Amino acid sequence: MTTYVALLYSVVLPLGRRLAMAELRAMAQGLGLHDPRTIGATGNLTFESDEASIGKLEKNLEAALNARFGKHIAIIVRNADAWRRLLRANPFRAEATADPQRVAVRVMRSPIPKGGENALTRYISDERIAVAGGDLWIHFTGDPARSRLLSALGAGRLQGVGTLRNTNTLRRIGEAVTSARSSPADRK
Repeated sequence: MTTYVALLYSVVLPLGRRLAMAELRAMAQGLGLHDPRTIGATGNLTFESDEASIGKLEKNLEAALNARFGKHIAIIVRNADAWRRLLRANPFRAEATADPQRVAVRVMRSPIPKGGENALTRYISDERIAVAGGDLWIHFTGDPARSRLLSALGAGRLQGVGTLRNTNTLRRIGEAVTSARSSPADRK
């Protein structure tokens, strides 16, 4: 078994509908995924599976959510080893330790192409950005909620599917991955 992390792009659903994390865990179990655990209420899931194809895992999870809610929700899946590499790649470690709410990463399904972050330049005021491991890291020196950069990310200026998580969430997911049963493939 391999441990995986699944990140939902958005859990915003039509009025009167919501995705409870218990329902997400049940949906994962219904797909044959083992030991599904949610972290927070924003669509972070860890699970175990014998399935080796990340694409197939993403497709199956997306199809199950679409069947339940009639809305496509993009999902990004990484195995535990890739998740640990993402955490080690953080170019703003000191800043993340000092103020975890001010450092975030846009986890991408496919790596940002070389120079792809340049599409965001005009939206940056006092933020610092860096691409590491194909993902976009952001250090917000001001209030993240007031950042023009966040709306630029939501408008798809970075090509491809991606979702933002702050350092606190990254740490919690990392702890869940570490405490999960690990296979020899996870320990590489």
